[in-house]
Amino acid sequence: MATQIAYADVEIGTELPAASFPVTRDTLVRYAGASGDFNPIHWNEKFALEVGLPDVIAHGMFTMAEAVRVVTDWVGDPGAVVEYGVRFTRPVVVPNDGTGAVIEVTAKVAAKLEDNRVRVDLTATSEGKKVLGMSRAVVQLV
Repeated sequence: MATQIAYADVEIGTELPAASFPVTRDTLVRYAGASGDFNPIHWNEKFALEVGLPDVIAHGMFTMAEAVRVVTDWVGDPGAVVEYGVRFTRPVVVPNDGTGAVIEVTAKVAAKLEDNRVRVDLTATSEGKKVLGMSRAVVQLV
């Protein structure tokens, strides 16, 4: 897979297509199996409440991965992401109500860098609250 976005065609302020990612308890159990992270705060409501959380919460790395999908979908090649980092500001609370939670992600090109790279700043929210801070990806374009 190769990137389909040309550096010359991108301007600072270019908005990437926004996306919404549903998260259910089932999603978290499957992610735990894939990642090996079986911390009970991600699947056991009783335990999550006992340690002071409002409910079961999504894995931070899962939230981070869902957010960067906006970038990889836009660029057309996950390998084009050469740097990615976030600060975890608030957990994604996933109630056991049949609906779960939704992670809403927007992104825009914040800077054009050397060597046909751009910095993309992302905003990820759940229930109207920011769940990732300083969420930035550097993408190699053609």
